[in-house]
Amino acid sequence: MSVKGVALDANTRCRHYATDKDIIAIKFKCCGTYYACFECHEELADHNPEVWGKTERDMPAVLCGSCRQVLTIQEYMNSGNTCPNCESAFNPGCQTHYHLYFGS
Repeated sequence: MSVKGVALDANTRCRHYATDKDIIAIKFKCCGTYYACFECHEELADHNPEVWGKTERDMPAVLCGSCRQVLTIQEYMNSGNTCPNCESAFNPGCQTHYHLYFGS
């Protein structure tokens, strides 16, 4: 699974978010491409982002950078900030950015 980002590491951390728990990538609805974060999309994409609608929460759109498991948006939102496959911890602060990726 290919992920785009600025100064990306093997676990999908980027220049903008690089803590141990910053290991997810989001598939952007607008282009179907995984990016490490919204700032990477802003820097690298040649178009404006689109937000997944509330009725699209069953779409596989979140990638665990540790085990490469793809989660649906709902699975990710219900994960308790832990990958259900490998149990790696996700950054709970990402919830403050949900509105940038997932519509309400």
